[in-house]
Amino acid sequence: MASEIRDIKLAPSGKRKIEWVRRNCPLLRTLHDEFEKTKPFAGKKIALSVHLEAKTAYLCLTLAAGGAEMYVTGSNPLSTQDDVAAALVEEGLEVHALHGTTDEEYNNHIRAVLSVGPNIIIDDGGDLVNMIHAEFKELIPQVIGGCEETTTGILRLEAMNREGSLGFPMVRVNNAQMKHFFDNRYGTGQSVWDGINRTTNLIVAGKIVVVAGYGWCGKGTAMRAKGLGARVIVTEIDPVKAIEAVMDGFDVMPMNEAAKIGDFFVTVTGCDKVIDEEDFAVMKDGAILCNAGHFDCEIDMKRLREIATETVQMRDNIIGYKLPSGQTLYVLGEGRLVNLACADGHPAEIMDMSFAIQALSAKYLIEHGSELKEKLIDVPEEVDMDVAVRKLNFLGKKIDVLTPEQEKYLNSASV
Repeated sequence: MASEIRDIKLAPSGKRKIEWVRRNCPLLRTLHDEFEKTKPFAGKKIALSVHLEAKTAYLCLTLAAGGAEMYVTGSNPLSTQDDVAAALVEEGLEVHALHGTTDEEYNNHIRAVLSVGPNIIIDDGGDLVNMIHAEFKELIPQVIGGCEETTTGILRLEAMNREGSLGFPMVRVNNAQMKHFFDNRYGTGQSVWDGINRTTNLIVAGKIVVVAGYGWCGKGTAMRAKGLGARVIVTEIDPVKAIEAVMDGFDVMPMNEAAKIGDFFVTVTGCDKVIDEEDFAVMKDGAILCNAGHFDCEIDMKRLREIATETVQMRDNIIGYKLPSGQTLYVLGEGRLVNLACADGHPAEIMDMSFAIQALSAKYLIEHGSELKEKLIDVPEEVDMDVAVRKLNFLGKKIDVLTPEQEKYLNSASV
């Protein structure tokens, strides 16, 4: 099947972006060189649905260097970069991705990469896994396994596993220490504010920022907002996380109370209707709303569009919704992932760790997939620690090593 991209003539721009990533991703660069020699994916087809920008592209090229036949699409209609997609096609990969797809086009692209009969699936949010179970059940027996990048995708996988409907092993990449400690916290924290700042060109210092959800992504978002000089309010459903937010120096209150005073709102929960019609009604004129969770349902965009009396495009990626009560609320990136719809996603050095985990987890599935008894597995500790040791070396840092006596002491019942 032929690739479906915007324009192959955009490839030179995409190649420059990928080269910048290559220079700043030493882990992936090392794996690329190792895979090129050992060919762990020789003869295997990999279907990948991840936000299609330069860092993802370099992951694809790393897997391809290992012998994989790559079939690539995006995981969000607004995060695909057309020049990067073109660059991958010029490198010989099959790509089905366009920036700004309709829902129908997006789903057709998912179908296109699944129809080849993949052996490995690399997913971001669960769309590949969901569709292969819904529409391509006959292809499931040839799937060795897959890797899931996100919290949202893992929630969907866990639901399938509870129902007994998950047809092959999936690695919970997001649960790896070298993924969520850094990607979710530092990556999300920086890239969310990168997206907000470059899109709005407004000051954050002195403003009230409401962060919905205090998981690792929420922690990073709140931490960076505080660093920019904002007063931060956290909304939560988990009392433990709420206490943690208080002890980290943030205020905590229900969303409907925070809605009355917030200037910026960032949802980072993985749930739907976190900001709903009741919240819209009490917000200040000019409040700015954005989402950093996977799907565009955390802000109830469907209802906001229904009740708006007028909409206006203020800047690229900013739409104002005028409400019957008179105030106008501004939504960034159509309520989709603000760090990718309005910026370039997480920094290269962060995704270097996350995508190294992805690549090594895929290699683990090739080597051990037939032995796995469980359908949902965590990243093996040896893979996690391999990435940690490599990263520490690239940072030029050294750590202490236990002596035999210390190991004996720590493993002894007596002191």
